[in-house]
Amino acid sequence: MLSKEQKTELEIFACNIRKQAIKSMASAGRGHVGGAMSMADALAVLYGKQMRIDPARPRWEDRDRFVLSKGHAGPSLYATLALKGYFPVEELYTLNQGGTRIPSHPDRNKTCGIDFSSGSLGNGLSIACGSALGARVLGRNYDTYCMVGDGECDEGEIWEAALFAAHQKISNLIAMIDKNGQQIDGHTQEICNLGDIARKFEDFGWYVQQIDGHDVAAIDAAVDSAKAQSERPSAIVLCTVKGKGCRMAEEAGMCHHMPVSQANCDAEWALLDQRIAELQEEREDVRNG
Repeated sequence: MLSKEQKTELEIFACNIRKQAIKSMASAGRGHVGGAMSMADALAVLYGKQMRIDPARPRWEDRDRFVLSKGHAGPSLYATLALKGYFPVEELYTLNQGGTRIPSHPDRNKTCGIDFSSGSLGNGLSIACGSALGARVLGRNYDTYCMVGDGECDEGEIWEAALFAAHQKISNLIAMIDKNGQQIDGHTQEICNLGDIARKFEDFGWYVQQIDGHDVAAIDAAVDSAKAQSERPSAIVLCTVKGKGCRMAEEAGMCHHMPVSQANCDAEWALLDQRIAELQEEREDVRNG
């Protein structure tokens, strides 16, 4: 269970992830704002507390692994890695430009801290199965996390991987489904309604939890609960708002991919800085009793 101070620190981390992600997309002039923003709180919990990592040893064999199956949301993952010290923050501002080490979608051969290349939707969960099963084969004690989009769950390979993971009892696999209700060309309910995603994973034999995907304490507790069981793979369905924490994206409604100007970036930074100041004040109140 998070202390009040830990909760505040993770919320500040999530704000900083959003700040750097939106600045990197402004440097490119556009980006997948919605899906990058909706998973920022989960990334803050994973990289800020839950995952066993060492930025000084990015290929450490016993590190926990992370697969961003919804690879188009890379800017938030890049921001997270930079803030953790895997590479200089300034590199974020070369996103998807000539000669960059920060391409549009994650590439393990280009970016320090990326465990697996991704971007072709539907593939990531299968990759995560292989990673997690590999730990068992090699006798290593690491967990593999995989971030999957709810629109991505239209892909058949997701369900092949879900069936395989349950059959193999890959209990060191934790999938997070970013259930933000949108995909590239509309609302998921209208494009290909999957109904109750949590129930589907449960029917496939997974240990499933459904939570508020913007509540860092709830995310942290769900990961603890997933780690505590050793019989099945785990799915944490994150109920999120696409574009969360980025006012222009939230107000736009449909915000899968959109232009981002420097003026947009400046306005969002001001709002996020205001939120960070509020959180810092709350933290001082806690420290002072």
